[in-house]
Amino acid sequence: MNCQPGLARFVPMPTEALSHAAHGIQHEHPDVTGGWLRPAVFGAMDGLVSNVALIAGMAGGTRHLGDSSAVLLAGIAGLVGGAFSMATGEYISVASQSEAAEREIDKERREIIRNPIGETAELAAMYVAKGLDRKLAAEVARQIHEDVENAVAVHAREELGVDPEDLASPRLAAASSFLSFALGAVVPLVPYLLGSTSLVPAVALTLVALFVCGAVVAKVTTRPWWYGGLRQVLMGAGSAAVTYGFGLLVGGAVGG
Repeated sequence: MNCQPGLARFVPMPTEALSHAAHGIQHEHPDVTGGWLRPAVFGAMDGLVSNVALIAGMAGGTRHLGDSSAVLLAGIAGLVGGAFSMATGEYISVASQSEAAEREIDKERREIIRNPIGETAELAAMYVAKGLDRKLAAEVARQIHEDVENAVAVHAREELGVDPEDLASPRLAAASSFLSFALGAVVPLVPYLLGSTSLVPAVALTLVALFVCGAVVAKVTTRPWWYGGLRQVLMGAGSAAVTYGFGLLVGGAVGG
C-alpha cells in the first residue's frame, strides 16, 4: 500500500454501516418554514399590542367621562375586527404565495418534459457548484431525472427553494392567525371583564403576556430569552403610552 506521509487512506464506509449511522441520528428541528408558525406568532403579538393600544387610547380619550364601558366595548370590537382582518389577510397572502409557487413548479415540469437533456445538465451543474465531482454530479442528475415528478421536486427545491409537497396552507395560516390574535387580544380585556375600571391592570397583564411570548419565541432563535421578552415589553409599553397620550389629547379637545 502506497500512501503519502501524513495522509490517511480513505476507506469507504459500507452501505449497512451508513444506514445504521443515519438511523442513529434522531434529532428534530422546529418548524420554521411551515404555514402556521409565522401567522401564529405575528397574530398573538399583534393581538396583544394592538388591543392594549386601542384600549389605552380609548381609556385616555374617555378619562373625563369616568365610564369604562366604552373602553370594554372598544376592546371587544378590536378583538373581533382584528381577528377577522388578520385571518383574511393571512389567507390571501399565503394563498397568493402558494399559487405563485405552483405556477413556477408547473413551468419547471413543462421544461423538464420538453427538454430533459438540458434540464439534467442544469441540475448537474448545480451539484458541481455545490462541490460534487462532475462525473458524480452527472450521474446523480441522471438518476434523479429517471422519474419526472422526482425531478420536478428536486428542481423546485434547488431553484425555487420550495417543496411541492409542503407548500404553506392558506387555511392553516388563516386559522392560526385568527386564533392567536383572538387569544392575544383578549388578555387586556380580562381585567375589564372581571370588573376593573382602571387601565393599569390591563396594561400590566398585557406586558407580562408580551414578556412570556417574547421569551418563548426567542427559544427558536439565537436571541436569549430575556432579550426576546424585554423587546416585546418595550414595544407594547411604547404603543400603549403613545395611544394613551393621543387619546388624552383628542378626548380633551372633543370633550372641552
